Amino acid sequence: MKYSLLKSQKKFLEVPHNLEMDVCVYQGGFGSGKTWAGSLLGLLLALKFPGITGLVGAQTYALVRDTTLLAYFEHLENFGMFEGKDYIFNKSEQKIILKNGSVIMFRHFDEPNRLKSLNLGFVEIEEMSDIPYSTFKMLLGRMRQHIRPEWKSFKYRLFGHTNPEIQKGWVYKTFAQPKHPNFRLIQAPSTENIHLPKAYLENMKNLYDQNYYNINVLGHFGDFGEGNLVVKNFDENNVKTLCYRGDLPLHLSCDFNVDPMCWILAYKDAARVYIIDEIVLENTTTVRACEEFYRRYPMQRGKIIINGDASGDNRSCTSEYTNYILMRRTLSELGYRSVEVAIRTFNPPVKNRINAFNCLVKTQKGLRRLFIDPKCEKLLYNINNLRYREGTSIIDLPPYYKIKQEPESKFLGHPFDAASYLAEYYFPITLA
Repeated sequence: MKYSLLKSQKKFLEVPHNLEMDVCVYQGGFGSGKTWAGSLLGLLLALKFPGITGLVGAQTYALVRDTTLLAYFEHLENFGMFEGKDYIFNKSEQKIILKNGSVIMFRHFDEPNRLKSLNLGFVEIEEMSDIPYSTFKMLLGRMRQHIRPEWKSFKYRLFGHTNPEIQKGWVYKTFAQPKHPNFRLIQAPSTENIHLPKAYLENMKNLYDQNYYNINVLGHFGDFGEGNLVVKNFDENNVKTLCYRGDLPLHLSCDFNVDPMCWILAYKDAARVYIIDEIVLENTTTVRACEEFYRRYPMQRGKIIINGDASGDNRSCTSEYTNYILMRRTLSELGYRSVEVAIRTFNPPVKNRINAFNCLVKTQKGLRRLFIDPKCEKLLYNINNLRYREGTSIIDLPPYYKIKQEPESKFLGHPFDAASYLAEYYFPITLA
């Protein structure tokens, strides 16, 4: 099969220097062909240099299994190669062994010390910005496989593909301003991919806020301004006095931290979220929070839908019941007749919740789909003050000593978590 490469993919595959090792990251937007190009390069190296050992990995194995490994199988099929004849896939050891003796191993990087004994000819990293810099440096040190005499024009290759970092993390510092001539950054916008459906890019423009669009469509690094605020583009247009309607379905989205416990109360329709109130209690329990809800809204007749932290479905440390079972039982005892739970089986990555929330705040086209009543003081405090830790994509939460100095800071994090669980559950970033 003959492939037609995009301009950025061609730059990624070729090496423009004569140094012994090439280190490259392919940074692109959704649909820019990052994983496709990375797996193609790995397979080409395995075919060109018989007996080479390659390592393909990501921070979690699920990411490798569900994306990168499938891309390798796609290329093998397109090349007309058959399992059992041209290669073997050892499922127990998670590696592809080609007929020419090359081996491609698929691993996670959650325990990098287990990889220290490897001697590798190439390394491919899925979602490079997700792994720590220490793991990247360790993998550089594994590039030491013996070079066979028949390997003409061989170069060690460490390459990765990733969405751009939200903040100035180690990928930005290492590749945007490289100190080494063999470190390369390829930036590939989604708009370059002529093979995408016509409606694909327009759909993303309608769905995403400007900063998210710049990062995940145009392939730019994040907006490092705005004081590292987690929530972007929020202003007075997102704040509205909202009315309570006891006949409408009411969402309770919960973060079950004990001090403080934070719930947000919201209505939603097919496109928008209206947060009408918050319940933020210190040193409390799930039952007491339910009782506070009843004190405020005893006349709720519409359905109550409970959303929130998936870990709240685990057993409570103070009860044999999970938090959600406790909520349903307590609300039922208080007289509410229609209560249901709608949560994920596991929590999504924090960045997914942040992105979903920001896309409700304001899309790239300027559409605002999230409105918050001014009585939600703690949530608004979070929106205006929650920041990333300098140089990372990690939310900067206050340590214990800071909370003692500034008691108000203990409310940073949990109200936003409660709100963003709901945002991500009903409005995840999808391209359907």
